[in-house]
Amino acid sequence: MVGGGQLARMTHEAGIPLGLKFKLLSDTPQDSAAQVVNEVVVGDYRDLDTLRAFARGCDVITFDHEHVPTEHLRALEADGIPVRPGPDALVHAQDKGVMRARLTEMGVPCPRHRLVADPADVAAFAAEGDGFPVILKTVRGGYDGKGVWVVRSEEDAAEPFQAGVPVLAEEKVDFVRELAANIVRSPHGQAVAYPVVESIQVGGVCDTVIAPAPGLSEEMAGEAQRTALAIGAELGVVGHLAVELFETRDGRILVNELAMRPHNSGHWTQDGSITSQFANHVRAVLDLPLGDPRPRAPWTVMCNVLGGDFPDMYQAYLHCMARDPQLKIHMYGKDVKPGRKVGHVNTYGDDLADVRERARHAADYLRGTITE
Repeated sequence: MVGGGQLARMTHEAGIPLGLKFKLLSDTPQDSAAQVVNEVVVGDYRDLDTLRAFARGCDVITFDHEHVPTEHLRALEADGIPVRPGPDALVHAQDKGVMRARLTEMGVPCPRHRLVADPADVAAFAAEGDGFPVILKTVRGGYDGKGVWVVRSEEDAAEPFQAGVPVLAEEKVDFVRELAANIVRSPHGQAVAYPVVESIQVGGVCDTVIAPAPGLSEEMAGEAQRTALAIGAELGVVGHLAVELFETRDGRILVNELAMRPHNSGHWTQDGSITSQFANHVRAVLDLPLGDPRPRAPWTVMCNVLGGDFPDMYQAYLHCMARDPQLKIHMYGKDVKPGRKVGHVNTYGDDLADVRERARHAADYLRGTITE
């Protein structure tokens, strides 16, 4: 697996029951996954020679992020190394311009968009629609709100162009909430779809995920799952695909982003599904039959634990575990820094209000936001 973050750490955990030998290319020995994987290579994933040396002896390569240069992945495939997902699929998660063009060609509903050259072009894009504000995104490299700007005038639009990379303009969608449709697809074409979830963002970072999305009609949930499955099949995705969606006020679903790896909106599956996103990603990458994605309980809630001013996790564990014996805590082995994702909690049960309160309390206590 290329990338040593928490996604790699949890994917490795899912592979342990299968007896997999897991090899990791990590930026540093302190990365989340590097702390627990036996065979760790420390190196730069942007260097082709490093990637080739790492790939020797591997049966298959997969990723915990989308940042490996596309041309490097093509070189690995030319060397005979299976890359999953492959570069022809992964480029649609790496490059927002490529993604928007391909989805539009497929007839998938998306926000109005186009590539823009400068602030004056942004103003022209705004004038073609409902005016400002509009969303500007760098086509590559953005995540967790980075590389995304809400601009309210031509003067506000200067900053995104300073990086010297292409910029995509999109309409600011009037949405009710954000949803995510998670699927997993294998090389032989088998695919499974998880329940569509509601994803609640705070400051551009995922805060809470509710599975399934409360009040979502069966028709709209089915449309979201069918859209995700169609995208996976059309792009030739192998492994986990997260399709982030807007539910609009006028009753539509629009595709916002794609991620071709295990995803924060699927962390609830670790404890809330018969087969987690991580276990199914491993199965797909190895071309094994996929596992059952159905939920174990009527409701599951995931809350991210962000770093605060409370690094003493042992004392927090005492409180949280005593208060809620059914609580599931997943920490990533990261140093606690304000605002940094250091873990998540999962709760599940029959009553949504109770499940949400339990998850929120645990996440806030682990962060130190509350102390009782």
